[in-house]
Amino acid sequence: MNTLNIKKAHKTLNKDLTVGDPQTVLWKFCLPMFGSIIFQQLYNIADSLVAGRFIGENALAAVGNSYNVTLIFIAFAFGCNIGCSVIVSQFFGAKDYRQMKTAVYTTLIASAVLCAVLMLSGFLFCDPLLAQMKTQPEIMADSALYMDIYILGLPFLFFYNIATGIFSALGDSRTPFCFLAFSSTANIAADVLFVSGFHMGIAGVAWATFLCQGASCVLSLILVLKRLGEIKVNKKAAVFSTVLLKKLAVIAIPSILQQSFISVGNILIQRVINSFGISVTAGYSAAVKLNNLVITSFTTLGNGVSNFTAQNIGAGLPDRVKSGRRAGLRLVWCICIPIVLMYVCFGKYLLLLFMDAASYEALRTGQQFLWILSPFYFVVSAKLVTDGVLRGAGAMKAFMAATFTDLILRVLLAFCFSNLFGAVGIWCAWPIGWTIATGMSVYFYGKIRY
Repeated sequence: MNTLNIKKAHKTLNKDLTVGDPQTVLWKFCLPMFGSIIFQQLYNIADSLVAGRFIGENALAAVGNSYNVTLIFIAFAFGCNIGCSVIVSQFFGAKDYRQMKTAVYTTLIASAVLCAVLMLSGFLFCDPLLAQMKTQPEIMADSALYMDIYILGLPFLFFYNIATGIFSALGDSRTPFCFLAFSSTANIAADVLFVSGFHMGIAGVAWATFLCQGASCVLSLILVLKRLGEIKVNKKAAVFSTVLLKKLAVIAIPSILQQSFISVGNILIQRVINSFGISVTAGYSAAVKLNNLVITSFTTLGNGVSNFTAQNIGAGLPDRVKSGRRAGLRLVWCICIPIVLMYVCFGKYLLLLFMDAASYEALRTGQQFLWILSPFYFVVSAKLVTDGVLRGAGAMKAFMAATFTDLILRVLLAFCFSNLFGAVGIWCAWPIGWTIATGMSVYFYGKIRY
């Protein structure tokens, strides 16, 4: 590619993360990503909020119960996002735009095949899985209906995540933010319309998400392909590459396994929670949505650190990676302060958005969950930023070791503590797993050789 086309590509694709003050560059890049994930989480929060307020406690429990199964599908979409994002970031940092295009096309083709397999598996096995989770009979039908509609929308979930991964790899975190701000707001309105106006029940909640996420997916893919088409290369990019697929898989598979095993762990934990009754399930369903809003936000900021790390390693600038990690830690800890204060002091009022004040046991369960977990957001956020560096540097074995340690500890301790302390014991398992896994991630980070 000639110099003129390189400059044009950098202007079109927004942001080169290899130049400028690391903290300023990273913060400007990550803050729109943080805003994007807040809006993305509004999809799930809106589903629970509308279900709990407009349908009832059983509907809230059904959405929360199904959510742990949906996380398995999200894990695969997230892995495709990360694999594509890291590899594309490296080619973008190295200014190898032909290979960058091939990486995008390869990801789209491979993800389409993977999505088809998951849809078939979902329709065959989701109902038996819900049964194995000890889903209460009162919410079984609603949980299964919600899952069936959700599975229909998996192509939208996959291709939207890939599109946002490409935007992030190219240094553009603002475009996904704009898409999500619009679609999340529309999803809330559609939830209320379908449930309160059309009286569609739990199906209305699911169809609202299906339609709004579908619109975001189509628009984002059109824009991604348009931008790629504006980059002129001397030789036409290949549509598929087995070599690049292997490189993508090296990054994607550990991320998929990480998220999948976390999801499986959550399903096992959900099985224990369900044994305490509908009210505890509903309270947990509301509180875990607030918790996942924070954890997913920090994970997304960690992805931003991955993009920063990958671009700078691709450009041969490893010294900027340490500065980027420090900037990432400062960013997440600044975000932690107001969130922890809000959850500890005002968690009751946030939970009341999902349920009636009369649901005393559900409300008490949600408050206990937030009081125990939220102070440890300072710990787990450090892990997720450090994990971002490990992924961006390709240190996937270290990344997986720390992640699986966290998961195994949380599941085993949840089972043990629930017998000793009841539902409160389950919540206490989270901080222990987070703390030990954070220590491991920081240790592995110190061992990286770029």
